[in-house]
Amino acid sequence: MNILVVGSGAREHTLVWKLAQSEKADKIYAVPGNPGMAELAECVEGVSITDNAALVKLAQEKNVELAVVGPEVPLTNGAVDAFNAAGIKAFGPVQAAAEIEGSKSFSKNLMKKYNIPTAKYEVFTEAEAAKAYIRAEGAPIVIKADGLAAGKGVIVAMTLEEALGAIDEIMGDKAFGSAGSRVVVEEFMAGEEVSVLCFTDGKTILPMVPSQDHKRVFDNDQGPNTGGMGAYAPAPVGTPELLAQVQKEILEPTIKAMEAEGRLYKGCLYAGLMVTEQGPKVVEFNARFGDPETQVVLPLLESDLVEVMLACIDGRLAETEVKWSKGAAVCIVMAAGGYPKSYNKGDEISGLADVAADGSMVFHAGTSAKEGKIYTNGGRVLGVVSKADGIKEAVDKAYAGVAKISFKDAHFRHDIAHWALERLAK
Repeated sequence: MNILVVGSGAREHTLVWKLAQSEKADKIYAVPGNPGMAELAECVEGVSITDNAALVKLAQEKNVELAVVGPEVPLTNGAVDAFNAAGIKAFGPVQAAAEIEGSKSFSKNLMKKYNIPTAKYEVFTEAEAAKAYIRAEGAPIVIKADGLAAGKGVIVAMTLEEALGAIDEIMGDKAFGSAGSRVVVEEFMAGEEVSVLCFTDGKTILPMVPSQDHKRVFDNDQGPNTGGMGAYAPAPVGTPELLAQVQKEILEPTIKAMEAEGRLYKGCLYAGLMVTEQGPKVVEFNARFGDPETQVVLPLLESDLVEVMLACIDGRLAETEVKWSKGAAVCIVMAAGGYPKSYNKGDEISGLADVAADGSMVFHAGTSAKEGKIYTNGGRVLGVVSKADGIKEAVDKAYAGVAKISFKDAHFRHDIAHWALERLAK
């Protein structure tokens, strides 16, 4: 069958890479795609991923039988609804279900209504009311822009001054545009984070290998939040006992709650969790594969991804077996200097071919191609991914890959998977 992947980041590159391994995949198209995907898919430029009519038209012209929508923006914009209306199977939640990511206040209110464990919170549309609440609660405290902010709309404020400044930044300076016209202020949760992604057809839930993202830009989890500086899987914090608890107390109640609200959820649900002393609690839900978690989870998937996606769409997940390999995978993000603030574009990248020769993979996040050369074209530029029998070996292999790649002012963290390595050392 012909497959269309919507998106242009490293997550979509990984999806294309995994879908291409299926015997069911005849031809893959990516819109707009990126230079890394171009080896496996035909990249189609000139079609906006938020123009549903144009996406459907493209899919019809290319005789696409399966559309896979990667990023949150087209999902919350109703791309899956548009494909469905045209009779094209699409993987991902419909617009009403994607609101679980599109609005943090919707997500928090859903959890409160259905007793799904999460941090205590309040929602504000007025800056002064938010500040009064923050002064009463004290720091540390977490401030979130309500809408989509490309993974950067969360400020973990360790001091009162920082928290009040975050309100000014989000609501006053409109640092995240209209996404910050409403804010969610919630209690700070101490613990270790873990990402649990799952496949679901709206009834059955099959969790993926637990992974862990590194959000802060600098080593030792310092500096501002980013879209993610690296990830690894499986995360040792995600023990079989913890995953059973997450399934029973978080994933199953959430999928049931969405159905009860008339928002049947099909696709990939991402649960970002904090493992607290009281047990796992939801930090956030995403309506799609995580980035960079996808880059470490899908390399461990042994099953045919096309088959699994079709089972989610057709409501056949209960009769589908999803197998995972026993090893570990690590992704190190190479970013442009200055990210997540202002950064340079258009710097030539060298050494990509050398990494492939070593058995590691490079997923393109923000690159462009010109006359056979690859250049930087985003904040997060590349994800270097390695697989091995254990985390330590995968980490060493991935950093060996990073060492072979160079571009001006390249920035990456040197401590990816440190939580796991510290745990294993004990």
